[in-house]
Amino acid sequence: MSARTLFALLVLLLLFLFSWLNWGEITRPTSLSLGLTRVEAPLGLVLVVALGTVSLLYLLFTIGLETAALLEVKRYARELLHYKKLAEDAEQSRYTELKRYLEAELQRLAQVEKEEIRALEARLAETLEKHGNTLAAYIGELEDQVLRLLGPREKEG
Repeated sequence: MSARTLFALLVLLLLFLFSWLNWGEITRPTSLSLGLTRVEAPLGLVLVVALGTVSLLYLLFTIGLETAALLEVKRYARELLHYKKLAEDAEQSRYTELKRYLEAELQRLAQVEKEEIRALEARLAETLEKHGNTLAAYIGELEDQVLRLLGPREKEG
């Protein structure tokens, strides 16, 4: 309960205590004017009942306001949870989308890397073949020179 509600309850309790302590004076009849006519009624009792009615109406109004505020807070809490769930779902979908993008990018990079390795292997094979051919040509040339140098000596001997 709020401080206003407690205050209203305290006022009602004090009013009840005051009325109980002064009940004899409150219920003593008196001549009251209602504008066009006069009536015999206890003035204290009329005032106490009026004050009690106003205080009770104030208390009911306050309780109604608090109940409405609590219901609104509850509604806001539900909306907040709903929006939080939407935000989490959106974040999860962004993570899923990022994961898919990264996987696709990694596959693309792996494919590019394989193609580069194949190209390097082809260049290496071509270079090895050229060097092999060059080496074979040098060896053939050296063999020819050795044979030419040995050739006239073998004929002499």
